[in-house]
Amino acid sequence: MNKLLPFLLIIAASVAKAQTIAPLYSIDRSRVLFHDNIDKEQKKLFIQPGSHVRGYIPLSKDEAFNAQVRFAMLDKVDELQQSIELDTLLKDNEKIKYLKGLEIMTRQIGLGTRSRSFSAALAPETVNAYAAALELDRENKGIDPVVRDAHYWAGKILVDCFSYPENKGIPASKSILQVKYLQLYPERTMPFLKTNFSYPTRDSLIAAEARRDPRKVYDYAAANDALARYIRIHPDPVVKVIAEMASSRSGQLYFPFIDDIYRGKMTFDEIDKVKNNDLEYYKLMVKTRMHHTSRMLSKDTPMERKALVERMDNKARQYFISKINGLHSASDAVRFKILEPLAPHELYYLCVLGEDEIYTSSYRGVFKRIIQRLKGVPTDSLFMTMNFDYFRKFIKMAAAYNELDTLLKLMPDSNATVLMKSFMFGLEKTTDMNNVEDAVDVADAYSSIFEKNKVLAANMLEEARWNYDRAQRNGDPNGQKVYFIEKTLFESADASANIDLSKALGIPPVYTVDYNRLADSSGRIIQQVFFYGDDDKDGQMSYANFMRMFRGKDDWSITENADFVTIKNTKGKPVWIFANKPLYGEDDPDTKAQEKLRAYLDKEGLEPTIFIHRGHSYHVKSSLGQITPSARIVILGSCGGYNNLNDVLTISSDAHIISSKQIGTRTVNEPILNAINTNLRNGQNIEWMPMWNDLSKLFSGESKERFDDYIPPYKNLGAIFIKAYRGVEEEE
Repeated sequence: MNKLLPFLLIIAASVAKAQTIAPLYSIDRSRVLFHDNIDKEQKKLFIQPGSHVRGYIPLSKDEAFNAQVRFAMLDKVDELQQSIELDTLLKDNEKIKYLKGLEIMTRQIGLGTRSRSFSAALAPETVNAYAAALELDRENKGIDPVVRDAHYWAGKILVDCFSYPENKGIPASKSILQVKYLQLYPERTMPFLKTNFSYPTRDSLIAAEARRDPRKVYDYAAANDALARYIRIHPDPVVKVIAEMASSRSGQLYFPFIDDIYRGKMTFDEIDKVKNNDLEYYKLMVKTRMHHTSRMLSKDTPMERKALVERMDNKARQYFISKINGLHSASDAVRFKILEPLAPHELYYLCVLGEDEIYTSSYRGVFKRIIQRLKGVPTDSLFMTMNFDYFRKFIKMAAAYNELDTLLKLMPDSNATVLMKSFMFGLEKTTDMNNVEDAVDVADAYSSIFEKNKVLAANMLEEARWNYDRAQRNGDPNGQKVYFIEKTLFESADASANIDLSKALGIPPVYTVDYNRLADSSGRIIQQVFFYGDDDKDGQMSYANFMRMFRGKDDWSITENADFVTIKNTKGKPVWIFANKPLYGEDDPDTKAQEKLRAYLDKEGLEPTIFIHRGHSYHVKSSLGQITPSARIVILGSCGGYNNLNDVLTISSDAHIISSKQIGTRTVNEPILNAINTNLRNGQNIEWMPMWNDLSKLFSGESKERFDDYIPPYKNLGAIFIKAYRGVEEEE
């Protein structure tokens, strides 16, 4: 803002000059009010002199852009006022009409930019379009040619300006605007047609929407109204397929295969043969996905590929992963029997799609069977078979579960080198937070690789530096951004390099959490813990173990009711912990308990800054849905996949996340919570590195292995990448 201050003053001075000094031309008394109304609307646009009130039009960091908008809305509008007032050929009522139109235009631009309906960049175009439309109107010609050439929002404003009395081109302009509107907002096509069923170009609109968003057309076709009935007799081949699906009770099961059915590569009968068999239906989806990825390599994008992956994901978790997770105490012969019919490529998708839920032992069992069923074929052939689909995630998971060395040793050394170069290459394709997962997976993988394979880690660092230089040579700003973050994260893993990630990446501290950022205005630190009742009693046992940390302790007091418990320390700085009870039964009683706890916290004005998830990984989504932007520390305990990290950081961009590669365990959870609470009761900042170093000394044997599966915030390179990438994005 400091850089903008001089320019803001110039704008303020311009507004003051334009609107406080009397114009150098005479205004007829009958029209003074109309000129004044325009001037008032102009004053609302920018920061008013001597006022801290923000104007309607948000100023940008681009001073040239600001100047263009200012010139259009102040100087150009003033010029139009003058030309209208001094035009001797215009009658009094015509001058009033055009002055009122200028007032409407100025107001609409201000309101539209303030509500972000459109950008202030449209202001110059709209003002010029108004001037052109005015010339046509005074010649008694329609303004529709100007509307046709204008942006939708500029045209819409013109129609509002020239409707009273109505310009002869207004009806045609409205038709033009309707087309422009649906082109600008295609997702509103079907709702529009539902209330405008007889729209002249409905056939082409439905056909276009069927290709853009088949799911939406499917939903409308499944209704029982005139539009649905029309969709069912639509002649377009894609719409026909959608309509047939929507008419069937099995429509949702057909939908992932819509592209293949439309292209004649699959029939409804083929799907009917497997749709009621979980195993065969999953196999068919995998086969279809592999066919799709092959087409995508040739820049041929199938329709609804996302729907296919979502259905695969759901089937993989429900039919396979949940079962092998649930049998974690059974023998391998029993536990993994369900996997016997699956080929390596089908097992591959179980791993990558089940990342957030698969237990460590479950993953290792699946990985082992992939290797066995390759029967000595080099492992790099698997990636070629998969068309390298999700290959970064597969490598990241292999690294996390200490299987990467096995994977790489079972292929020729030269191929392993090429594979890891490919792992690092092309991350610049990341262009926004919806497409950053590959880069996050690479960052996460490095944190595991650095601990286990220094040589491979050094090679990855060298590749990150080489790709950064490549992005610089190519003048690729996004590539420079991505690889600068990656190489900086990699370099920071070596403690001897003394790299401060906060300074290097321009993000808030990652090694410490200031005590004052955790305490509320009354000096209390509020924690919320989520528990879940389970049929296997896991949540109930977890809650009982958690409460043993506080029961019978002189320095803690406990208050209970039917739904939740309140735990407060009696010594030191105030730490208040609230946890719902893990109730099990019909109608999700633990969910209702969480709702009652949230209502209590809201009523009492208590805002948690520490959130803790305890329980199976399939409950994580429920916990994430209740975290608030006040979160500063989030302990997931059972998983830390990209989707969960991204969800947390979307809610609270500076949250410090502790996650685990597998299900949390009380032998690790409780020492971590005790260490955090001890610091907080002493009024101390949370210093992650010394705390983690002290904690590591408490464990040995199996418990040490469990502790090593927990990732502290400063080593959570995936989360740090998201923070850094978003931070740079917002700054730009």
